[in-house]
Amino acid sequence: MGHRIQSALISVFHKEGLEPVVRKLHDLGIKLYSTGGTQSYIEQLGFPCTTVETITGYPSILNGRVKTLHPNVFGGILARRDKEADVAEAIEYSIPLIDLVIVDLYPFEETLKKTNDESEIIEKIDIGGVSLIRAAAKNYKDVCVIASRNQYSDLLKLLEKHKGNTELKERKAFAASAFSECAHYDVAIAQYFTRTGKTKQFQLSHASKRPLRYGENPHQQAAFYGNIDELFKKLNGKKLSYNNLVDIDAACQTIAEFSEPAFAVIKHTNVCGLAVRENVTEAWDAALAGDPESAFGGVLITNQPINIEVANKINSLFFEILIAPSFDKDATTLLKSKKNRILLIQKQAFYPKKEYKRILNGVLVQTPNTQNFVAWNEAGARNCTPEEKADLLFANIACKHLKSNAIAIVKNKQLLGKGCGQTSRIDALRQAIDKAKQSGFSLEGASMASDAFFPFDDCVRMANEVGISSVIQPGGSVRDMDSVSYCKTHNMAMVMTELRHFKH
Repeated sequence: MGHRIQSALISVFHKEGLEPVVRKLHDLGIKLYSTGGTQSYIEQLGFPCTTVETITGYPSILNGRVKTLHPNVFGGILARRDKEADVAEAIEYSIPLIDLVIVDLYPFEETLKKTNDESEIIEKIDIGGVSLIRAAAKNYKDVCVIASRNQYSDLLKLLEKHKGNTELKERKAFAASAFSECAHYDVAIAQYFTRTGKTKQFQLSHASKRPLRYGENPHQQAAFYGNIDELFKKLNGKKLSYNNLVDIDAACQTIAEFSEPAFAVIKHTNVCGLAVRENVTEAWDAALAGDPESAFGGVLITNQPINIEVANKINSLFFEILIAPSFDKDATTLLKSKKNRILLIQKQAFYPKKEYKRILNGVLVQTPNTQNFVAWNEAGARNCTPEEKADLLFANIACKHLKSNAIAIVKNKQLLGKGCGQTSRIDALRQAIDKAKQSGFSLEGASMASDAFFPFDDCVRMANEVGISSVIQPGGSVRDMDSVSYCKTHNMAMVMTELRHFKH
């Protein structure tokens, strides 16, 4: 039902965009109550405003920590207009009814980003604001609540449209947003206090929502929660899709492994091209050569600036996304010739602190896989050469970023072939060998990585038969000695890392 706003309580931290709202409330003859800085702001605009102290009979105390926490304030918000007893008590105790509450919260998250000073952080934990918002939202049948500066314009449109009246469905929608604001705020505070401790609850909240065209498939609805603009600056291209974001995440985690000039090609979260070279152009050539077919429609990423030389080469390929720390001006002009190509400047390296996955009726949480090995145990016929060691380290990283079961074959810090997502390790190796041969590579003297142990000696046997001379794997099988013995009798180097890299 329609409800006429006759009084409003305004107490906000952010004043931007508030002036037209205050002006409209004044023009509609709505009585304004306020506190501290907001009251001064309203009065400076030239509008009359009644201080909350006239309602409470108490001044703001404890350096502003307590201003509105009083029965006369909360009674005016929580009083149910359709309950005679509530209205009678309000009259008995001279409690003015409040129909509109405009309150935002202290900038707790923004303060966390700016300082480690705990005293300053603690002072940005809002008490009165959250209480006012919750009270108004609870009594949405009678009270309209605005809990964010992002809603000032929505309120203004409503005031202009209904001339100071609000509908129940509108008040309920604002109440839902208010409770969401409070929930997000409380999660941020809880995470601050539990960052070094343990908690029984799973708590995660992102303030911003970006609707996506669809999900993994066109018939699925989807949205992204988070501020992707903190990580990237978009130079060109269509809107990012669900699958784009999934692949971008995989790409960023892959490239973060390297400090030397590197290029990676990602397809369906798997690394299908990867190389390290002396410059970005050579790195691109080597990465693309590893699997030129799979690169079609892929996500490309490098840790080097994109210059016109490499841009000319990349430009001939159809790809979805190119990510780099920067783009030269002429390279940008060339690559923007295709309007749908997504070009992203990566502002900072991405290292997830936690990983989450919905499973059954709950959520799995784990720390990210940031390690590559915990041991370097030479278990083969000989110690690996310096060149083999460099390739084994590289292959181990490549394998880490493939879906299990996974095998990566590498030579001269270039991914030659990979097998991923296979239900047996020997099938992953067959796939990797076939891919390498399809691209015309010789595997003589190549190195091989496995994401998990070899249950039998069939993988090292097959590897040896095609010329692979060194292997890296975590070890841990009850039949490790089968593979070790084969390597020892066939002059193969084998390194056991004691660290598995399953990825599902």
